[in-house]
Amino acid sequence: MTEKETPRVAVVTGGAGGLGFPIAARLAAKGHKVALWDINRESVEEAAAKLPGAKGYVVDVTDAAAVDAAMKDVVADMGPLGILVTGAGHNGPVESFAKYPLDGWRFVMSLNLDAVFICCQAAVREMLKTGYGRIVNIASIAGKEGNPNAVAYSASKGGVIALTKSVGKELATTEIRVNCVTPAAIETEMMNQLTPEFRAYVTAKIPVGRLGQADEVAALVSWLASEECSFSTGAVFDVSGGRATY
Repeated sequence: MTEKETPRVAVVTGGAGGLGFPIAARLAAKGHKVALWDINRESVEEAAAKLPGAKGYVVDVTDAAAVDAAMKDVVADMGPLGILVTGAGHNGPVESFAKYPLDGWRFVMSLNLDAVFICCQAAVREMLKTGYGRIVNIASIAGKEGNPNAVAYSASKGGVIALTKSVGKELATTEIRVNCVTPAAIETEMMNQLTPEFRAYVTAKIPVGRLGQADEVAALVSWLASEECSFSTGAVFDVSGGRATY
């Protein structure tokens, strides 16, 4: 921990696995008190038990009332909120646009975009009480480029980028910083949702020639969640192995 940095309370959604757990572990190692949010009780409790000072909460992040209640519980249990990382998400169906299922679209948009709006709003309400906060949203390179046969995922992550820019600009005169990261394909269990053909496609598009590692994303998120990240807001940070187009 830097000389400036103060231990904070951090909420990490999707904290039981994927990118969420490595990010939570990095924050816990820096001395932050981490609240892991996940839909699966067994997974989130097991994950929290592995981290010092962490606590698991069962939360449906697509449910605004559930998120508000969980945020109140976190503040009561652990103290004022200082950090939010929105890691919950899903790839959704891999299907041609002409055949893409409407229920798949709605599911992905609800979890990947609506939930980010809901969680960020609940977090900002808390952060405005103390005048300080760091929000890091997990977007994707697909939100910049668009992946074929993944229209909902691409659109939802593009929405996360725009949401981040909007909220970051709105809160720029406060001490609340709102940024997002745009990973390319990262080696997590989410990759198991993909067909071998689609996995090969996304890997081939990375100039570095390999999938990213979760710890590489966690390292960047950890800085964006720190006090040192004081002059960047509404910004998009790539972790894409050179794939970024803007």
